[in-house]
Amino acid sequence: MSWCNITHNGNTGVQTLKASLYERLGGTDGIRAVAEAFEQRAGKDDRINKKFARTNFERLTKEFVDQLCQDSGGPCAYTGLSMKQTHTNMGVTSGEFDAFVEDFVATLNDFNVGKAEQDELLSDLAPMRGDIVEVDSPEVGTPLPAAFTPAPPL
Repeated sequence: MSWCNITHNGNTGVQTLKASLYERLGGTDGIRAVAEAFEQRAGKDDRINKKFARTNFERLTKEFVDQLCQDSGGPCAYTGLSMKQTHTNMGVTSGEFDAFVEDFVATLNDFNVGKAEQDELLSDLAPMRGDIVEVDSPEVGTPLPAAFTPAPPL
């Protein structure tokens, strides 16, 4: 069981098995519910929704679920493009990235995802910032540049 963290309580001799982040998020079904709710929220958020103007949502949902599932220790394998490839010519600003994270956290809160689990997920997202943000600006709601080429449908 490589996904488990086993701790030993020296006082009682009892071993405690800590569930993986994947399990604590409710497995693939829980992750899919969060991903779909997040996409609904992001679609209504004028700070970031223009960046999804040409997005194939079936592909986005599948890849977002696969990535969260894989990153949380689940059985999924993310096979999509790298974050750099996906966001090239998208013109994402640092303000839009921050708004994305705010929406993601709000969605996790709606699902009563604990702080520890949120911190684990966000620690996976933080290193992607440099591959996603192309414009160092607090501006939000910027249009999707004509040069952006979305990934094809599945």
